[in-house]
Amino acid sequence: MSKRDYYEVLGISKDANDAAIKKAFKRLAMKHHPDRNADNPDAAEVKFKEGKEAYDILSDAQKRAAYDQYGHAGVDPSAGGGPGYGAGAGNFSDIFGDVFGDIFGGGGGGGRSRSYRGSDLRYNMELSLEDAVAGTTIKIKIPTLVGCKTCNGSGAKKGSSPTTCTTCGGTGQVRIQQGFFSVQQTCPHCHGQGKTISDPCGDCHGQGRIEERKTLSVKVPPGVDNGDRIRLSGEGEAGENGGPSGDLYVQVHVKSHAIFERDGSDLLCQVPIGVATAALGGELEVPTLNGRVKLKIPAETQTGRMFRLKGKGVKPVRGGMLGDLLCKVVVETPVKLTSKQKDLLREFDESMHGDNKNHNPQGSSWMDGVKKFFDDMKL
Repeated sequence: MSKRDYYEVLGISKDANDAAIKKAFKRLAMKHHPDRNADNPDAAEVKFKEGKEAYDILSDAQKRAAYDQYGHAGVDPSAGGGPGYGAGAGNFSDIFGDVFGDIFGGGGGGGRSRSYRGSDLRYNMELSLEDAVAGTTIKIKIPTLVGCKTCNGSGAKKGSSPTTCTTCGGTGQVRIQQGFFSVQQTCPHCHGQGKTISDPCGDCHGQGRIEERKTLSVKVPPGVDNGDRIRLSGEGEAGENGGPSGDLYVQVHVKSHAIFERDGSDLLCQVPIGVATAALGGELEVPTLNGRVKLKIPAETQTGRMFRLKGKGVKPVRGGMLGDLLCKVVVETPVKLTSKQKDLLREFDESMHGDNKNHNPQGSSWMDGVKKFFDDMKL
């Protein structure tokens, strides 16, 4: 009886990669799981073995090349080809356990004294705008798990050592057999470590790690902004069983400033000026993060006008041009006037009447628009 095409058995194309081959076989194996075919387990086992044979050939680059060139004859051991399925397929339970061992915490002795990388940590750091722009070095204290110095991270009392787990024989895995089907699971006694501690360390209580608060110096580069992260490699939690430590991520939060707001590489600020300065012009001092500078206000300046001071902003942490300082002028209406000041304003206002289009062009234009609006409503 001629055999089916291996690609057809797995339901894949001839250009399928290794991942696709493995995925197809796992899908087939689960379909013909004996628990899912209780009414006809013998037929399920035949289907599974057919899929296993196809998988053995197509997952091996040398066998696959021979099969692609010569067909079944190229991998038939009786015809002088490479070893096919019949050369040592094993029983159904061994096959199924080998394929799915990685899903259930899988074999190969991989559980023996496994080490684990420590967890990453996060620290929220608040900075002033000045420190964020100029850069600084700040000391922080963080709670973290570090390797126990008393037992050197082994978890066992000084002078003793962990012993091989008697339940799994040091593999970290146990095999559960149900009929002709078996799977491997993490050992419930040693939790996959392969070793047990009969006399735990008094300081870490067998964990190999203890909690401490450690002080670190964090170098903040110039130009950092809200949301930026600074990574301190190896400053996270200590790993288990000698595994590497995790990392510490310092999250930057820049506090609000009394004068400036940041917009990328630019700084923004509002500059209030009096009515007389706005009308006649003048000069005033404005602050920057590097000191004071003179800002010239031309005559007839209107509120909302923006003045740009080149190079007075921020140098971005990731590079780029130095930003600017943008000063937005706000004309301030005087308050708490004396009687004499009020009289002077009334006199000034009266002197403006009759020539509003020259003195108040925006107001005159707005009034003309309002008049036209009401005239149109009468039509």
